[in-house]
Amino acid sequence: MKNFYVTTPIYYVNDAPHIGHSYTTVLADILTRFHKILGYQTYFLTGTDEHGQKVQRAAEKRGVTPQEHVDEYYHRFEDLWKKMDIGNDFFIRTTMPEHKAYVQECLQKLWDKGEIYSKEYEGWYSVGEERFFTEDELDENKCDPISHRPVEWLKEKNYFFKMGSYQQKLIDFLESHKDWIVPDYRWNEIRGFLKQPLNDLCISRPKARLSWGIPLPFDTDYVTYVWFDALLNYVSASTAFHKTYADGTPIWPATYHLIGKDILTTHCVYWPTMLMALDIPLPEHVLAHGWWLVNGGEKMSKSAGNVVNPMDYMEKYGIDAFRYFLAREMVVGQDANFTHEGFVRRINSDLANDLGNVLNRVHRLVLNNFEGKLPKAAQIGEAEKEVIDLAGKVIAEIKEGLPKARLSQSIETIMQLVRSINRYLEVKAPWKLAKDESKKDELATVLYISAEAVRLSLCLLWPVIPSKAEEGLAMLGSKFQSAEDLSWGVLQSGETFGEGKPLFPRIEEEKKQEQAKPVQKPKQNKPLTAEEVPAEMDIRAAKIIDVQNHPDADSLYVLQVDAGEGEPRTICSGLRASYKAEELKDRMIVLFANLKPAPLRGIMSNGMLFAGDTDEEHVCVLIAPPEDAKPGDRATFHGIAPATDGRILKVKDFEKISLEVRGKVVFCGENALEIGDKPVTCDVLDGKKVH
Repeated sequence: MKNFYVTTPIYYVNDAPHIGHSYTTVLADILTRFHKILGYQTYFLTGTDEHGQKVQRAAEKRGVTPQEHVDEYYHRFEDLWKKMDIGNDFFIRTTMPEHKAYVQECLQKLWDKGEIYSKEYEGWYSVGEERFFTEDELDENKCDPISHRPVEWLKEKNYFFKMGSYQQKLIDFLESHKDWIVPDYRWNEIRGFLKQPLNDLCISRPKARLSWGIPLPFDTDYVTYVWFDALLNYVSASTAFHKTYADGTPIWPATYHLIGKDILTTHCVYWPTMLMALDIPLPEHVLAHGWWLVNGGEKMSKSAGNVVNPMDYMEKYGIDAFRYFLAREMVVGQDANFTHEGFVRRINSDLANDLGNVLNRVHRLVLNNFEGKLPKAAQIGEAEKEVIDLAGKVIAEIKEGLPKARLSQSIETIMQLVRSINRYLEVKAPWKLAKDESKKDELATVLYISAEAVRLSLCLLWPVIPSKAEEGLAMLGSKFQSAEDLSWGVLQSGETFGEGKPLFPRIEEEKKQEQAKPVQKPKQNKPLTAEEVPAEMDIRAAKIIDVQNHPDADSLYVLQVDAGEGEPRTICSGLRASYKAEELKDRMIVLFANLKPAPLRGIMSNGMLFAGDTDEEHVCVLIAPPEDAKPGDRATFHGIAPATDGRILKVKDFEKISLEVRGKVVFCGENALEIGDKPVTCDVLDGKKVH
């Protein structure tokens, strides 16, 4: 029997649960449920990280012990997961005795092997991040580069793990496991990180400074640093607690190790080297998802006051609606934009209009015309075969795509089946057939085919909307019991339909009447003139490192682009009519980098590519940097000095100028676009415009 073990990060106990925590956990839950309905043995782990200096200080501030503090605060996560219908098999807390004993066992093993040593260390220490930073890593205010809080100079003895000695072994592993990190551009990111020397890892804190942690077994004056404690939970949750699958098979290694992209280095460098030193197999895959952004591209943060509280949405619109939005809206690996309007639009379109409408139609027609009992299909024609064939194709695509964890795309595939049933009903018009007694057999066929297709759709959507899927199946007189139900023909004629009400009532919200406000002068810089635009544009060479189809737009690709900034950019580009995906991968392009980010069909696009027009409608040719250009190299117009104020431009700014191709070279007026004194080119006819 196949096995599936998925882990989420263990969430920091002091944090208030937000949409980012919810997304990771819902993703893990849905993947687990999908594998379960396909007959896998599954195991799903989540939990809380409960040690460290911030916990100790928070407890002191409240006048309680650290243990009392975490015993109260961890419930916020556990209670939320129950509320969200999360079916985790185990909730681990790093203060559990079994976990602490396992951590000490691992530390002793590494000490005995000579993989841990002590030395005097001094450096800039951040309490907020609970780690040391080098001088070069500090920001311009001499604060830590992550939380931007003040650091303090510390000198002390500590213990170090010989992480650097495993650098080549990790590189070799990555080279032979190109699919270990998902998506693959995150693999590229870690591979690039490992081109620099890998330092050893400080794994202790003196008890004199931090007492709230797991004592080192070989020096009880020290506790282990949270990384060496927290990261071991993924193994201890099965090993130390003597957990196995139902048939006795060991649970570790994990199939998917889910993380946010901000903790990629920790889980793809620190963690695997620790496992290698302990002779423990690595997880099969690490999946790093993107961030939920707000206000057109801002990262959520408590300090900015823009964090989305999942409880607010679940209480107002329902748990399954919120689960569906999270899973459908974010393409795994990409950032996604959260707006209230987008939430309402997605739920109304997919769940109220498409799924709810077809279920209600079929349910009502069977109740009204066949006394609530499903009729038998009389004759299968071409239209019916199309629905049956599509249902089989969708099931096959779900099974094939599941190992790649392309959840948003899988849900869209299921919704294609739902929409096909609505189209089938529109063509067959069973409400008209019901008025003609001679059409009774044809009506019976239409309703059986529709009901069975709806049943299959609800079974496939059960991992995403478990409670509502079960309600919908009950309306059809059915249940979802096993993987065998994922085949055509499970519904039998004569099934008695249950009572029903709309699964997802349409969200109707009153538009607030806003009082007229006095016109205020904009605070932004004054509008640019056409002469100023070329200097203000940040145009640079970049490399496409990943290409995916946009799940909601047939003309768009979702690209990951290396623009020399360390972190890849996500760009939505309408190139599908012009290039195949394999023609774009690893291609050098020219990027408009300081264009204001904007959501395109639910995915934040951070920049645009330049391409020249052709005589063929909707077909373009990408402009190309010089052959020796590297990602991040700045392009400028010959004779125009670039501005240095970092201004963000809008599309309407770009529209003030005209770019065209002359002799294969891109020009703005008489000024050629160049990188390092070499022209930027485009293989189109003279006079063609560049957009």
